[in-house]
Amino acid sequence: MREILFAGNVGNTTVVIFFVLFTVVLVMSGIKIVPQANRVIVERLGKFHKILEPGINFIFPVLDRRKSTSWLVGGEIRNTTLIDIREQVFDFPKQNVISHDNVVMEINALLYFQINDPFKAVYEIANLPLALEKLTQTSLRSVMGEMDLDEIFSKRAEINERLRVILDEASDAWGVKVTRVEIQDVNPPATVQAAMQRQMEAERSRRAMVTEAEGKKTAQILEAEGHKQARINRAEGEKQAVILDAEGRALARIRLGEAEGEAVGKVAGAVKNAGGDPTQYLIALKYMETLAAVASGNENKTVYLPYEATAILGSLGGIKELFSKEQPRPLA
Repeated sequence: MREILFAGNVGNTTVVIFFVLFTVVLVMSGIKIVPQANRVIVERLGKFHKILEPGINFIFPVLDRRKSTSWLVGGEIRNTTLIDIREQVFDFPKQNVISHDNVVMEINALLYFQINDPFKAVYEIANLPLALEKLTQTSLRSVMGEMDLDEIFSKRAEINERLRVILDEASDAWGVKVTRVEIQDVNPPATVQAAMQRQMEAERSRRAMVTEAEGKKTAQILEAEGHKQARINRAEGEKQAVILDAEGRALARIRLGEAEGEAVGKVAGAVKNAGGDPTQYLIALKYMETLAAVASGNENKTVYLPYEATAILGSLGGIKELFSKEQPRPLA
């Protein structure tokens, strides 16, 4: 009897221990720890139930399960239950693109995106990374096909912005925010690269020739302006010299005239005081000066005097007599 009771107690104890262990395992399986910057989709009986936030979360072990989806893990697409909501970089493989001027080239692009709505990212699209890759490739071909090769090289910022807007609008239904699109490499064929190299060298040679020609032109213009300014300065100097010379001559004539006027005034006063006619006296002096100028020289000349001149010269002799009468006599 004791053995039967002992066996029954052992059996009950085993059941209790098993039940306790089962309960502990069941409770532990319902505790889920979500890392920071991650989200977990939970389904209950195959239907969306809730989104687990970072930290400790509790789910019903039997009815609830975590949703597995395709996601970027370490740069590769894998199935995982964690949804990373940080900004991520998707490096696409190189692809061939045809430009507007029919040049085939390889383009390598980078896509920066972030998950804003984990529910849409899981339930609105079956494979989000693959969808983003194909959407980026098709949008890249569409944008590049509208531009020539030179525009593709010179307008990378514009291409990046156009791609970002297109991808952001298209992926908004998937709960994705496209933050940036970057074109890493643009690799045209070797023949095109060689042609571009020759074109660049020709353009540089042309610029050098234009710069040299502009330099010579500027030098010639400056030289001509220098000669012009020198001639202007020389003419200004000659002008000033002529003006100063004319002013000097005019001033000398004025001074000479003033001196002659003063002398004539004194002579006229003396003649008048002597009782003679100053006018006749001055005319006679001018006749004498003119006669001396005409008679000067080595050649023989015949000088004819008008009748009036003889009368004037006679008056000049009378004035001389007047001056001689007025002279004081010496004292005995």
